[in-house]
Amino acid sequence: MTKLGPLGATHTALNTAEPAAAVATATELEELGYTTLWLAGGQGNNLPRITEVVRGTSRVQVASGILPVDQVPAAEVAAAYADLPAGRFVVGLGGAHGARPLGTLNAYLDEIDTAVPAADRILSALGPKMLELARDRASGAYPYLVTPDYIASAREILGAGKQLAVLLNVVAETDATAARDAVRGAGLRFLTGMPAYAANLRRMGFSDGDLADLSDRLVDGVSVWGDFDTVVARLGEYRAAGADQVVVQLDGLPREWWPRLAEAVR
Repeated sequence: MTKLGPLGATHTALNTAEPAAAVATATELEELGYTTLWLAGGQGNNLPRITEVVRGTSRVQVASGILPVDQVPAAEVAAAYADLPAGRFVVGLGGAHGARPLGTLNAYLDEIDTAVPAADRILSALGPKMLELARDRASGAYPYLVTPDYIASAREILGAGKQLAVLLNVVAETDATAARDAVRGAGLRFLTGMPAYAANLRRMGFSDGDLADLSDRLVDGVSVWGDFDTVVARLGEYRAAGADQVVVQLDGLPREWWPRLAEAVR
């Protein structure tokens, strides 16, 4: 099984910059000690960029976070995986919408079973049934907008042998109002309006009022903010709860934090 390591990173430059600039960012993060780079898939096919980043670096793992299975043909995923060096491309899958998301994702996994080993794929999973699918048909799960308590419950479902990477909004801000405003401005309202995220937030104990108002309680529960030491301590809460890897969104963080985070999260 591909081991993700303790610290992963995302950055918009990895997805949107010119190829040379994206590779330069990836190389810098690789040299700093980040073990996995997550390239957001959104609603598109970023396999070409994943290929560029893998070929432009030497050892860091590059994960799709995530490839939407209703947008990216399974044959293209299988071909990209086969074309890249072993152990470098972690195939993150999700985005199954419609009436039967589990059935859709299962069918997709059937298509790539012979080409992409379960050990090298990870599923964007939130609810219990999707976590069970991640346990049974992938190396683990990659949730977002979750609390440390959620991580503990997800770990119970996945079991000790599976990987759990959590994507986190991190804001380098000590003023509570400014930090919460920054989190709210990072697309939180859009995401909390999506059925899967809304349902999972309710399972975690957040009320409809929390979701409607993007309450302080909600923002604080699913994000990380503060000075450097506070941020590191908060990341440690997720690790202690059962996350194998914390994935930090580096956009907006001071550049001097990048190497310090790589040193602090081990």
